[in-house]
Parts: sequence; C-alpha cells; structure tokens
Amino acid sequence: MTTSRPSGEQPRRRAPAGAAVLREDVTEAIRAAVFEELAAVGYARMSIEGIARRAGVGKTAVYRRWRSKLHLVLDLVSAIAVQGLPAPDTGSLEGDLRLLYEVTSRALRHPVASQVIPDLQAEAARNPEIAEALQKALREGQHGVASGIVRAAVERGEMRAGADEDLALDLVSGPIYWRSVVVRAKLPKGYLGSLAAATAAGLRAL
Repeated sequence: MTTSRPSGEQPRRRAPAGAAVLREDVTEAIRAAVFEELAAVGYARMSIEGIARRAGVGKTAVYRRWRSKLHLVLDLVSAIAVQGLPAPDTGSLEGDLRLLYEVTSRALRHPVASQVIPDLQAEAARNPEIAEALQKALREGQHGVASGIVRAAVERGEMRAGADEDLALDLVSGPIYWRSVVVRAKLPKGYLGSLAAATAAGLRAL
C-alpha cells in the first residue's frame, strides 16, 4: 500500500547509515576540558589523552570532532571571537569605556584565562596558525566592541568624525591588556574609572 504525501511536503531526510551523531553535551564537556588542560599543563604538554580523561570521554569522541589538538584550540579561539563581548550602551563615551574595562578585567582575571592567554601568546610566536587565530579573535572580539564605542561617540558628538580608527582602537584596548596580561599586576582601587576618563580624553583629542 502506497501512502500519498501532501502536495509541497518535503520528504524527511534520514541520516546516512552508520553516521555518528555528535552529542552537544559531550562537545561542550570536551571544550571545557581543553581550557582546564591548557591552564594546568600548557599547550606544549597538552594531549588528546589528557583532554579526554578530563572530559570523561574516550579519545575517539575527541577525534570525531577535531583532527588534532591544534585544530581543537583553533576552534575554541575562533568561538571566543564569535561570542565576543557585550556592547556597552551607557549613553556616554566615558561610561561605555568604564563598563568595557570592568567586563574585560574580570574576564582576564579569571584563573583559567590568566594561564591560557599568556601560554597561547607564547605558542603564537612559534605557530603561525595560532597567531592568526588569536589575532582574529582579538580583533573580532575586543576591537569589534571598541569600534562600536568609537562610532557611538562620534554619533553623539563626543568625538570628531574622521579620527584615526586604528589609533582610537589602540587607545581603547591597549592599556587594559598591558596591565592585566603583560604586567599582570593587581588593579588599584579606582583604576578602571581613571583609565576610562583618561582614555576618553585621549579619544576626544584625536
């Protein structure tokens, strides 16, 4: 007996026989394990075996998703760029900068981030693929938000149109990374407010 299909209805697609269904919860567990493993042993000593053990899965589950630890790390860095940072919208240049610095400094002070970022930066000096992924992540993430802050300030009349965009983005993003990632010093009380005010003054002077 043949069952007729309503006009216009598309036939259901079946997964190919033997095709592996990748569970999202397993994928997320592996991603979390990568950050933990990076923080614990660094990129050079990180292994698929260690990641799988930390995630509570077999090595096969990792290899089904990524060909190597390099591809795994590159995928995670790219995902960070896509997620990005929340775009501040306080109504003023200084307020937007203050909020951006508060969010960024909290993220950079996280124990995992404080270990992973310097290690990946060191690895980037030896591995062009990691260097390119990190640069893309920073530009699409931090610089994407910073660019939005600058555009909003121009629209409000707090900055003049035609200012050097690259220089503006360096002024916005550079100081907090220098203090948190390079110097790695504790931020004194009131530092973020003073930094936002000084950066806003610099941007207005461009």
